[in-house]
Amino acid sequence: MKRNVFITTIICFTAIFFCSCGSDKKSPDASGFTYSEDFQNKLLEQCITAEDGSTIEIPEGKFLLKKPLSIDGKKHLTIKGAGAGKSVLSFLHQTEGGEGLLVTNCNDITIQGFTIQDAKGNNLKLLNCDTIAIRDMNSTWTSGSDSTNGDYAYYPVQCKHLLMEQCEASYSSDAGIYVGQTINVTVRNCYAHNNVAGIEIENCINSDVYKCKAENNTGGILVFDTPGLPLHNGRNARIYDNDCISNNGTNFGKVSSMVSTVPPGTGIIVLATDSADLYNNRIFYNKTVGISVICFQLTGKPYNDSLFGPYCNTISIHDNKFDSKAISMPDMSKDMGKLVALGLKGYKDIIVDGSADPKLRDNKGQVPDDYKICIRNNGDIKFANLNFWEVKGESDITDHVDHDLSKFDCEHAGINGNGSN
Repeated sequence: MKRNVFITTIICFTAIFFCSCGSDKKSPDASGFTYSEDFQNKLLEQCITAEDGSTIEIPEGKFLLKKPLSIDGKKHLTIKGAGAGKSVLSFLHQTEGGEGLLVTNCNDITIQGFTIQDAKGNNLKLLNCDTIAIRDMNSTWTSGSDSTNGDYAYYPVQCKHLLMEQCEASYSSDAGIYVGQTINVTVRNCYAHNNVAGIEIENCINSDVYKCKAENNTGGILVFDTPGLPLHNGRNARIYDNDCISNNGTNFGKVSSMVSTVPPGTGIIVLATDSADLYNNRIFYNKTVGISVICFQLTGKPYNDSLFGPYCNTISIHDNKFDSKAISMPDMSKDMGKLVALGLKGYKDIIVDGSADPKLRDNKGQVPDDYKICIRNNGDIKFANLNFWEVKGESDITDHVDHDLSKFDCEHAGINGNGSN
C-alpha cells in the first residue's frame, strides 16, 4: 500500500532545533582570468568544426568565456587541457546558455585535463553519448555553498559506457558527480566535496563506484531510483572501497530537488533501488546516519508513475567500517534527521525502513530470500529497522522500531555492477 508519509511525526519536538553546519557562501572569484573574444571564438569554432578522430586542445591559462561550448555528433574526439590545475575555463560572466560544456550525440569521446567553473547551469553535461571517458578534471563553483549554483558539476545522462576517474567536484547545489539513466557506469578515484550530494547514481543499470572520497557534502554517496524518468528500474550497483567522511555540510539544495530532503550528516543512501552491493567502505564521522536503505515514500514526495517500484530489493551491506566517535547530535534541519535524533535516540550506522512490495511479503511479514536486505560483518554497529510496513500513519512511525540484526543475516551473489576491477 502506498503511503505518502512525511516524517513530521516528531512535530511535537519542534521547539528543539539544531542547525546544520554553517554555510560557506562567498563572492565568486575570477581573479587572474582574462577574456579574449578571439580566443573564445576560435574555441567555439573548433568545437563545431572538429573532424572525427581529432583533438581539441585547451592551452594552459585562465580563460573567461561568455558563451557555452557545444559539441554534437562527433566520433573518436578528444578534448584535452594541460591539466586540471593548469587549463581553467570560467563561465562566471556567461551571457548565453546554461551549460559550460555541452556534449550531445557523440560516440567515443574523451574529456580530460582541465577545470570548468561557475557556469550558470551545469558545468559539464553529456546527453545521449556512447563510450565516454572523463578524467583528470575539476569542476566547481567559486561562490561556495550557494543554492544559485548549477545543479551538477558533471552531468552525463541517458548515455552508455561511461568511465569517470580522477575527477574532482565541489559546490554543486545538487550532486557533484551525477550519473543519470546511464547503462554501464564506472566512477573511480574521484573526489567529491562540499556539494549537497557528493556522488549520485540515479536510474542507472550496471554501475560501479569505487576508490572515491566523498567528504564534507550533505550526503556522501546516493544510489537512487526515482519516478517519472524514461529509464526505469535502476539496478545492479556496486559501491565499494570508498571513503565517506564527515558529510555534515549544510543542505543548500533547491527546495524542489530530490536532494533537498537529504539530512546533513549522511554517509550513503540507497533509495528505491534493486540489487545494490555496498562493501569495504569506510564511513566515518557522519553525524546523522552511516547508511540508510529506504523506500521512496519516506521522501514525502508524491509520484504518479505506474512503472515505478518504490521499494529497495536485494541489497547487500557487508564488511564496511563505521566510526561515529566525536559525534554529538544528528542534524535536525530535515525530517529524516529529526526522526533519527528523536525517534531513534541518536545516530545510527545503518538504518533500514523494513518496507517491501506488499505483493512479496507473506503473512508473517517476510519476503523471499532473493529480495531481502542482507547485513553482515560490519562490526559492532548501531542499527535500527523502522518496520515501515507495519506503520499505519504518522502517529505510529516510531512504534515498530527494532534493533534485531539477526533477521538480516544473509548474503546475495550475482550483483556484479559494471564488472570493473
